[in-house]
Amino acid sequence: MEETMKGQIRTIFSLALLFWRQLDRSVLLYPRHDDLIGAISYKKLKAANSAGADKADDEDVSTDIFFELNTLQIATNFFSEANKLGNGGFGPVYKGLMPNGQQVAVKKLSIDSRQGVKQFSNEVKLLLRIQHRNLVILLGCCVEGPEKMLVYEYLPNRSLDYFIFDKKKSRSLDWTTRFHIITGIVKGLLYLHEEAPSRIIHRDIKASNILLDEKLNPKISDFGLARLFPGEDTHLNTFRIAGTHGYMAPEYAIHGYLSVKSDIFSFGILVLEIVSGRKNHDVQLGGQQIDLLGYAWLLYQEGKILELVDQSLTKYNVDEAAMCIQLGLLCCQASVTDRPDMNTTHLMLSSDSFTLPKPGKPGIHGRAPRRTTTSTSGFTKTNTSTQSGVTKASTSNSLMEDYSRNSISVSSFDEGR
Repeated sequence: MEETMKGQIRTIFSLALLFWRQLDRSVLLYPRHDDLIGAISYKKLKAANSAGADKADDEDVSTDIFFELNTLQIATNFFSEANKLGNGGFGPVYKGLMPNGQQVAVKKLSIDSRQGVKQFSNEVKLLLRIQHRNLVILLGCCVEGPEKMLVYEYLPNRSLDYFIFDKKKSRSLDWTTRFHIITGIVKGLLYLHEEAPSRIIHRDIKASNILLDEKLNPKISDFGLARLFPGEDTHLNTFRIAGTHGYMAPEYAIHGYLSVKSDIFSFGILVLEIVSGRKNHDVQLGGQQIDLLGYAWLLYQEGKILELVDQSLTKYNVDEAAMCIQLGLLCCQASVTDRPDMNTTHLMLSSDSFTLPKPGKPGIHGRAPRRTTTSTSGFTKTNTSTQSGVTKASTSNSLMEDYSRNSISVSSFDEGR
């Protein structure tokens, strides 16, 4: 079993090397050596593309991705609680110090983890073929007996949820930093959806899967549930639903319709969390608990959209905050086709003169209390002011009609992590 898995990983890595050899040098992501992490990745790719590379070289490189169990045990102080960084659906994550002084993060597969082996193999397969400054870097893995581990670069500021959902820690994330984090996540998703060798849908975009480096740059992590879309495929229907409740797009959670717009929906929820500092399922309104998306939609209809902004932010760019909230609502629209793709989302955030369209009603997770009101319309991103219009809208208690075209029925549901 162990040797079979190692053989499969070596095969995957060899195929990845063949792919990189066929790439033109001009499309390598890290052409400069002034970025340390980028330089390391570039050096590996450059070595793989060298004219003298042969089969023996392939075997040497593929062997380098395997860490010995004893090495990782010593590095993590035998997986002590003091070294533990947190837990995920895959298993616990530990901080490690390698013999050469390099700090790493070791993700240890729980022996009884459901579908853990498949997620382990999936993450190795995907991360060996992609490189981007807003994606976590996989350094290697360990497969010895029942033990299976993934070794990543260590990111000292942990995950985004560690900051934004804590009233004290969230104060260290000013508006400029939050906006920078949002744009970094967009760049990472844009790479996965449009720029990677094959389209990849992450399927589990959420605050705990966004890691932060020493400069609070975001990196998307945890690719155990990610799906590769070969060729020109843009969507698929699946009976195997996996993800995190509250972040999953309704057409996927209910009907198994998976596309890049599934990640877009999750991203929209995440944006609202970053702006508000609230969890997507933890909003109190007049003694009634509603989800964050429903609350944001209600404020939007009432023309009070900026009331969503985290109260710990004493100073923030009003135009950027309003734009991000509206962008979050656009990404979470019930209509799949009306959600912007990542190219459009990137343009919205990077342009100083982009008028955002009015969002339609949100997906089923954003069901809000029945209320008819006069509300604001869309915002225009400018350097000076936030513009609004007036329209009349009412929320619906049933948003299912948008998905009647997807006739697939789900026989099993896995809420995921």
